[in-house]
Amino acid sequence: MSQALLQRLKSGPSVLAPGAYDALSALLIEQAGFEAVYVSGASVAYTQLGRPDIGLVSFDQVADVVARIRERVGLPIIVDADTGFGNALNVQRTVRVLERFGATAIQIEDQDFPKRCGHLAGKKLISAEEMVGKIHAACDARDQVAIVARTDAIAVEGFDAALDRASAYVEAGADIVFVEAPRTIEEMRRVVQVLGDRAPLVANMVEGGLTPILSLDELDSLGFRLVISPGAMVRAIIPQMEAFLASLKTHGATKPFANRMTDLAGVNQRIGLDDMVALGAAYNPPPRRAAE
Repeated sequence: MSQALLQRLKSGPSVLAPGAYDALSALLIEQAGFEAVYVSGASVAYTQLGRPDIGLVSFDQVADVVARIRERVGLPIIVDADTGFGNALNVQRTVRVLERFGATAIQIEDQDFPKRCGHLAGKKLISAEEMVGKIHAACDARDQVAIVARTDAIAVEGFDAALDRASAYVEAGADIVFVEAPRTIEEMRRVVQVLGDRAPLVANMVEGGLTPILSLDELDSLGFRLVISPGAMVRAIIPQMEAFLASLKTHGATKPFANRMTDLAGVNQRIGLDDMVALGAAYNPPPRRAAE
C-alpha cells in the first residue's frame, strides 16, 4: 500500500487527507470518499487528553489509535509520529510498531522534545545532522512504509535554512517532504521550486495558522501533492458540541436539537450494525431439532 500511495502522489493530482483521531472519525472519512486518512497528533491530544499539541501524547497512545483505525478502515493511513518519540533507536521502534499496526506512511519531525504544534511559537530544533540520522534509522527499520520528513525550521532558523534541511532529508532517504508553516504563497512556491522535483510535498492547512488557506486545486497547481487538514474535524465539531450542550442545558431534553442530530438508527447504519449481526448469525449453531 505504501508504494501505491507514493505512486499516486507522484502521478497526481493532489491527495487530500483529513485528520482523524479515532476509528469513528477515520470511518467517516472513508465513507465520505477520501483517498487517505491522516492520524493527527494534535487531534489525538485535543480529543483524548483535552490538551494542546505540546508533546503530551505518548507513543503508546498513537499506536493504539493507529491499530484501532486500521482494524476498521482500508484507506492508506499517514501517521503523525511527532519526533519519533526519542532518539534514533526510539524512531526505529516507532517505525516497526506503527508499520505492524497498519501505518502506510510515518511522519517524523526535526523538533526537539517536547515538540509543539507547527503553528505555535516557542519551538526548538535538533540539529540537521541528528535528524538525518533519525531518517536513516527509520529507513533501516521499515519494511515498506513510507517515511515523511518534516522540518519546522522556518520559525526557528529561517526560510532558507528550512529548505536546506528539507534537501538534506531527501538525500537521507525521506520519501515525502513536509516544510511546515510557510507564511506566504510566495514561500510556498519557493518550496515547490526547490524540492518539488525531488519528492512529493506536503501542504498543511490549519485554520487560524500561519500558512495561507488554499483549496485543493490551488495547492495542486502550486505543486503540493499531499494536502492534510489535521485538526479541521475537531474544529468543526467543537461548535456543534457546544451548541448541543447549550440546548440540552436550556431545555433539559435533546428534542429541540433533534433535527441537527443523527438518531440511533443512523449511527448503527454508519458503523455497520446489520452487517455485524449477520456475520455473527452465520457462525451460530443450527437450531436443534425437537425430540420426537
